[in-house]
Amino acid sequence: MVDGMQIVGHGIDLVDTARVEKMLQSHGQRFLGRCFTEEERRYCEANRARMVEHLAGRFAAKEAILKVLGTGWSGGIAWTDAEVVREPTGRPTVRLHGEAARVARGLGIDAWWLSLSHIRTHAVASAIGVASG
Repeated sequence: MVDGMQIVGHGIDLVDTARVEKMLQSHGQRFLGRCFTEEERRYCEANRARMVEHLAGRFAAKEAILKVLGTGWSGGIAWTDAEVVREPTGRPTVRLHGEAARVARGLGIDAWWLSLSHIRTHAVASAIGVASG
């Protein structure tokens, strides 16, 4: 426990950006709409040169978040139930919807620490779900 907060879970994921680029080329808007919220798509599309890297980072974050929840993609959780949003400072954080939000509440998770990193070939994300003391 740190400062009255208890770590409930930690998840990490690594994504090959070529995999995301292939899904984008094969499935286009269907892939984007199924996996990313409108806000996530808008952010990633704002920088076309690095769009695939940004998408891959969010893809990795969603996988890491579900590892924290311990559910995987089962039990009615959709890709868009886990959303990566940027605070005004630029810090990425987590916004949950639907079944993912319900599971997090059940675990007592009320705050998240999220870190993303990406280069042309890979993206990585680490998510930590915490509960206030």
